[in-house]
Amino acid sequence: MFGKSIIRRAVATAVAAGAGFVAIVALGATIFYALSLIAPPLAAAAITALLFAVLALVVAIVFLRAAEGDEADEDDEPEGLGARAYHLFRQRPILGTIAGLAGGWIFLRNPALATMVAAAFTEKSHVRRRR
Repeated sequence: MFGKSIIRRAVATAVAAGAGFVAIVALGATIFYALSLIAPPLAAAAITALLFAVLALVVAIVFLRAAEGDEADEDDEPEGLGARAYHLFRQRPILGTIAGLAGGWIFLRNPALATMVAAAFTEKSHVRRRR
């Protein structure tokens, strides 16, 4: 079933995110207590915060540089509603899932609004991309 697969992936993602969060908090506490053995607690807290800020900056820079390389792949805009939906799900799965759920909700509540949403998806943008 398609629905059960999405639910299982969402649960697995939530469990992995929770475990990652707990691991990062435990790592921070371990670093703080290790530094407090050789430095005053205030200095240990400052060093731990600085270490995690630098780590976050490095991760952000790595992901931003990786995102710059992906822009070349986005030059080919898919044609039609189905191709655009597939492209959205492939490039941004969370956003695609939210858009799909919102579209389904709109269709159930008011089919006329669903037609407007479909027209917005299929309309070509007139903005020229720079290279």
